[in-house]
Amino acid sequence: MRTHRATTGSTALPVDIVELPEPLFDAAVRLWHDSGLTRPWNDPDEDLRRAVRSAGSTVLACVAEGQLLGTAMVGHDGHRAWVYYVAVRQDQRRRGLGRRLMSACADWAAGCGVPKVQLMVRTGNEPVLAFYERLGFQTEQVVVLGRRLL
Repeated sequence: MRTHRATTGSTALPVDIVELPEPLFDAAVRLWHDSGLTRPWNDPDEDLRRAVRSAGSTVLACVAEGQLLGTAMVGHDGHRAWVYYVAVRQDQRRRGLGRRLMSACADWAAGCGVPKVQLMVRTGNEPVLAFYERLGFQTEQVVVLGRRLL
């Protein structure tokens, strides 16, 4: 995994985007809860552990001075990479970290030979849809169907 180096807006702290170190697992799950990304039917701790155990997925972390600033989970099926749990700490938003995390996800997918990156946004989340549209994502003409197994 290539390390992405950046700085945060006005603070100019060096920021690395790396695979999530195990000591920051709990901080990542807290960030997901704080960002409203969790749902009662999904166990975010198990989602994280499943992602880091699999060769086809990872969790990327935006880290500065050992502190977790943001995350993005990315995995692929060989054709499409899916991105989940994109979150940036509230006090670090609007500094380009979400954009850098998404770029790192795209780099990770391309490095796996995967030609497409996609994600799902909950209905009605217009600010997040606008963010992804600014990054070049577009609404696909598909309906995502699902069925719970467990």
